[in-house]
Amino acid sequence: MKANAWREFLEQQRDRHGKVLYTVTELANVAGASRAALNVELARLRQQTIIAKYAHGLYGLPGAVSAEILVPAIDSHAYITGHYALHEHNLVTQVPTTVTCFTDRRSPRARERDTPVGRLVFVCVRSGVYAPVPEGMVAPPAQALCDYVYLSRRQGVRPEALVTFRDLHRIRTPDLSGHLARYPIAVQKHVERLLGGR
Repeated sequence: MKANAWREFLEQQRDRHGKVLYTVTELANVAGASRAALNVELARLRQQTIIAKYAHGLYGLPGAVSAEILVPAIDSHAYITGHYALHEHNLVTQVPTTVTCFTDRRSPRARERDTPVGRLVFVCVRSGVYAPVPEGMVAPPAQALCDYVYLSRRQGVRPEALVTFRDLHRIRTPDLSGHLARYPIAVQKHVERLLGGR
């Protein structure tokens, strides 16, 4: 396929179907080419900034793929939490430098990945703490706070030393109590202290 045909195809898929991320197999089927021939074509398209490589075997329109789209394509069991989720909910002032993802899988591949959407860090947590998000990919505020405190304490750092929390009063007590019970007592007490002893 010519470069313009690729651009039209990718933009059409985004506009009509909302699809912005593709596997190498999907692209090979579209091109009607072998994987080897496609790899040469992808290198050319990347140089022309028609397509971007987001992870091993995952390509899409430059700038069209977000962390929320990329994370499940890399690990279907992962969800976004911690500092990134707290920032998404406007509960911390600092912009995160990494996207923290909790998963129940131990992967032999890299736990940290540099991608065009930022550095993704996959953290394997015990089954009691792991709680996939029912809707979307980003943990709700109460869960994100608990996960952030859990991870910070696991790394031996006080969470309030890393970020400035704001508007924590927006976290509702019923939402919090459902999540808090899954964490160790030290994490529960730390979260309660952050929230002013609710």
